[in-house]
Amino acid sequence: ECPMLPFGGSEQFNWSPDSRYIVYTSRKKTGRDYAISTDSDIYRYDTATGQTENLCKPADYKEPEIDPSRSMEHQTINHLDRDCNVGYDTNPAYSPDGKYVAWLSMARNGYESDRTRLCVLDLKTGAKTYVTEAFQSGVDGFCWAADSRSFYFTGVWQARSMVHSTNLKGEVRPLTTGDFDYGAGLALCGKNLIVTRHSISAPDDIYSLSFKKKKNAEVRQLTRENQYFQERLKMGEVKERWVATTDGKKELCWVVYPPHFDPSKKYPVLLFCEGGPQSPVSQFWSYRWNLQIMAANDYIVIAPNRRGLPGFGMEWLEEISGDYSGQCMQDYLSAIDDICKEPYADKDRLGCVGASFGGYSVYYLAGHHDKRFKCFISHDGIFNTQQQYYETEEMWFPNWDLGAGPWRKGISADPDNAEKVNDGQKVNPFTTSPHLYVDRWDTPILCIHGEKDYRILSSQGQSAFSAAVMRGIPAELLLYPDENHWVLKPQNGILWQRTFFRWLDRWLKK
Repeated sequence: ECPMLPFGGSEQFNWSPDSRYIVYTSRKKTGRDYAISTDSDIYRYDTATGQTENLCKPADYKEPEIDPSRSMEHQTINHLDRDCNVGYDTNPAYSPDGKYVAWLSMARNGYESDRTRLCVLDLKTGAKTYVTEAFQSGVDGFCWAADSRSFYFTGVWQARSMVHSTNLKGEVRPLTTGDFDYGAGLALCGKNLIVTRHSISAPDDIYSLSFKKKKNAEVRQLTRENQYFQERLKMGEVKERWVATTDGKKELCWVVYPPHFDPSKKYPVLLFCEGGPQSPVSQFWSYRWNLQIMAANDYIVIAPNRRGLPGFGMEWLEEISGDYSGQCMQDYLSAIDDICKEPYADKDRLGCVGASFGGYSVYYLAGHHDKRFKCFISHDGIFNTQQQYYETEEMWFPNWDLGAGPWRKGISADPDNAEKVNDGQKVNPFTTSPHLYVDRWDTPILCIHGEKDYRILSSQGQSAFSAAVMRGIPAELLLYPDENHWVLKPQNGILWQRTFFRWLDRWLKK
């Protein structure tokens, strides 16, 4: 399988400069092994001999036995005495001189949100070097520099995706700054780097970066595809806000204000809950979850980089695994409580919205918000974590994040008897599933789901809707028979926006 489903493209294979070899990404597993593993490798095919070589694994590698019904975190596969590239390895690229192959590499099997490193293989010696270890976040995209001794790469740090450089010695240097995101796609054109860039307030355009020694990049905008519209639209101000958390740390939040914001007035406020669960709340631009559209409808939006998001170190990133209902939920509440200290925030008109893990967050907070919110919207969210384990097509995901199959010894479905999850120290997500707290629900809720969603089946949204109706809580259900985990068709997107704001306005603008 190359490119790998569901997101792979031409970046997953690459020709050698002399056109003899092809390096490619593949996860050569089938059946249950395919469903529980993230172990993809980089292969080199020799067009002259017809031979294929695995560049990731030693020739004598034999995979250890894996228990398919629990997390691989503490299993032998992730504690070998040598580097066998047992996690995701993708997007190989030959150096211009053909002496090296570089690729994106995750260290651990079964963990799709592990930190992505840049691995470099010396084809002559067989030595592998990880050249982004000094960057304590993931590498999103990279390209070789012309000298075959250095790279450009993008990665998120403190809620911004910037361009960096590194060399074969692993000396990392940031090259850009600003309140925007550079995209994962990078292309070298002569002495310039061609990139895309967007922000919360602007969709993608193409930029050229040129470099001088020991200085930041010189940036030149090449396209202005949306200039006509941007000149005729007033965007809301976007501010960075650091919020104290309940465990004495700080979380970075983006606050987006209405375009004609008047601090003497009071505005309803939306808490935006991110999905992933380990996707960044950076300077992202979305055609559905667009924070500027929310602000343009006269809502203040606060979007926290809660526990579990990249760009704040590995401890912050990994605190969410096996602890869906823990500190990350407190981080959400800290964010909304903090913005409500402002005189212009109407604490009696608060909404909570999110998709995927953000949808799970909505369902969970519906039973734990202490009457803060006046309405909820969940899109493609997990309502029942036990049900989710049996339904999803990516079995590595619930194994790592939920710890094990619900039938495993020591796992209780009783929220008043929350067992510890396998070998860890965190509360078992099965015992704190949102569906166990429906008796506490008291707030109107809109559930949205795609019936072609195999990551989180539409039965989750339908179950949450039924639960609300049976409890006598105002609820609506929007089902898309032709959408998956995302709403991709333009007409469906329009319906989504109309339904979204009709629901918010009904409960927050009375």
